[in-house]
Amino acid sequence: MAICFQFQSPLKPINLPPSTSKKVPIFRCKASLSTITTTKEPEPVFTSVKSFAPATIANLGPGFDFLGAAVDGLGDFVSLSIDSSVSPGHVTISEISGSSKLSPNPLFNCAGIAAIATMKMLNIRSFGLSLKLEKGLPLGSGLGSSAASAAAAAVAVNELFGAKLGVDQLVLAGLESEAKVSGYHADNIAPAVMGGFILIKNYEPLELRPLIFPQNQELFFVLVSPEFEAPTKKMRAALPTEIGMPHHVWNCSQAGALVASVLEGDVEGLGKALSSDKIVEPTRAPLIPGMKAVKKAAIKAGAFGCTISGAGPTAVAVIDSEEKGKEIGQRMVEAFLEEGNLRSVAMVKRLDRVGARLIDSVPR
Repeated sequence: MAICFQFQSPLKPINLPPSTSKKVPIFRCKASLSTITTTKEPEPVFTSVKSFAPATIANLGPGFDFLGAAVDGLGDFVSLSIDSSVSPGHVTISEISGSSKLSPNPLFNCAGIAAIATMKMLNIRSFGLSLKLEKGLPLGSGLGSSAASAAAAAVAVNELFGAKLGVDQLVLAGLESEAKVSGYHADNIAPAVMGGFILIKNYEPLELRPLIFPQNQELFFVLVSPEFEAPTKKMRAALPTEIGMPHHVWNCSQAGALVASVLEGDVEGLGKALSSDKIVEPTRAPLIPGMKAVKKAAIKAGAFGCTISGAGPTAVAVIDSEEKGKEIGQRMVEAFLEEGNLRSVAMVKRLDRVGARLIDSVPR
């Protein structure tokens, strides 16, 4: 449920089939993107497909660049079709809705870059593709907007040609897109592709570890997005180049506590750890008007914890009750308005346990 104060929400709630968990192992990808290709070009199994990829919360407080989670009911759509008017082996972006700022040039568009990377992995040379991108997430929101576009595009290309690639390879394709637009970090693209909570254990080689939150436990994210843009590159530039040993030790311990809380289904412990970052949040919060007051208001209203989602400006709080989440969201919206002079919207969402997926297709 959205709680608005004179502000048209840029976030577009969507209705999808309920998320269900899927068991996944640790994913290790020791090859680089340039070395991952299928030996034989696959034939398309559909003439067109439509995919969806969810919003994501990166960092989760102390987990900078190595922890992320997917959010149910928010995200981007990609429609992809075989197009004889497009040169074989190429993709064009025929339409972008939901944003006027994105380039239709596939070389400079998150969805286009990921689609091209996936086509290279599949060794697609005989078919041209036409792509339509529907943005459900605003740019610079801290909700993994670029990753959602990239994940949806990668999955669409893969599904069109018979789903030959695994999720680790799709993450690599999306990571190429992320590297070009916001930096080489997988804490948005990995949960966008895979769903749930994801731990990035290593980058060289890429090693991903799904963290399974218990099905029988309630977890709600209270997401409050102000009318303010915080570009990822700008927010990353504000980070300290050196940190003291005490803060390093503290953040490591809290990241460990957060992982344990996720696996145990301990929402209160998760919130406490999520609120404990002493390295990244203190440098970014002052750049988002009212953020410190918003966090204080969330905790006072009963949230188990609150931090900046990704690079911001969205604030995220966690709670185990949807009704309580709505109340917390309202207090956070009020704090943004009173202390930051920013209008905002609040939404209460569950964890997306599925990740990017095919939602429609036309057989060939």
